[in-house]
Amino acid sequence: MRELKERLAAISFVPTTDNDVFDDETVAFVESFQRSRGLPLTGVVDAVTYERLGEASWQLGQRLLYATRPMLRGDDVAEVQVLLAQLGFNPGRIDGIFGPNTAVALSEFQRNCALEESATLTKETLLTLRRVRATNAVKSLVTDARDLAGIDPLTSGSVLLCGDGPLLEGLVRHYEGNESILVSRETSQEESAVCANAHDVALVLSFQTLNHVEGIHLHYWASYRNHSHRGEVLASTLASVFAHQPEVPRVEVTGMALPILRETKMTTVRIEHGNLSEQVLHQAITAFEGVVGQVIHSSD
Repeated sequence: MRELKERLAAISFVPTTDNDVFDDETVAFVESFQRSRGLPLTGVVDAVTYERLGEASWQLGQRLLYATRPMLRGDDVAEVQVLLAQLGFNPGRIDGIFGPNTAVALSEFQRNCALEESATLTKETLLTLRRVRATNAVKSLVTDARDLAGIDPLTSGSVLLCGDGPLLEGLVRHYEGNESILVSRETSQEESAVCANAHDVALVLSFQTLNHVEGIHLHYWASYRNHSHRGEVLASTLASVFAHQPEVPRVEVTGMALPILRETKMTTVRIEHGNLSEQVLHQAITAFEGVVGQVIHSSD
């Protein structure tokens, strides 16, 4: 509890009472933090929430940023990604993870400013970033511009189906023997993301059955002032298809930053649903078959 309080204090949460009790005030703050980070509003400090609390404590300039294994993560990484994207250097998704795309964008910025191309955010590079940004009136992100312009369109190729539940199993049965379909069952979201990135698939559909969920919830990546336009369009298209099915229960489309959405580098949609009737399952599977079919057939 003491370590949790320290992480909360690092992001400016100052409790009104001086105790080590996980009280209602703490629950409210945790929920507020989860809302700001695109996480489920549980009020419970699970592993993901605890990790994101630690990342939130990093401020830009407190440490060197560079490509390493495991990758550096934090709000400071997200901030430098935003600075680069505002200046036209593409770091990829604004996700707070210092990956290869961020390293390349930083190196390109250093080259353009006659700095040592170390791909490391040194004090000198940070000062130059801030100085150049201060003289640049454009505050839009190149990542959003590329996404909206379709410069990085949804590619064709393989599709990863992962997670658990009857929707997943229905699709697996339909595409049995199809080499363009990869399946990852009952593994963690992080493990599924590693599989997707390793195989460079074009699309990830992640399924999970949750008893407390009513209807069907479709999630796409959204966090750090950035979201996946392709993911949003795909999720909204699926929701529109479901809306024309009279038996399908309520469908919600929400931007979130769940691990499977953050860790994958390709378009990903997370599907969470409660108990569905056989008729609704059949209609939903048919809708997903249409999306999957477009991706794998366009590569033939």
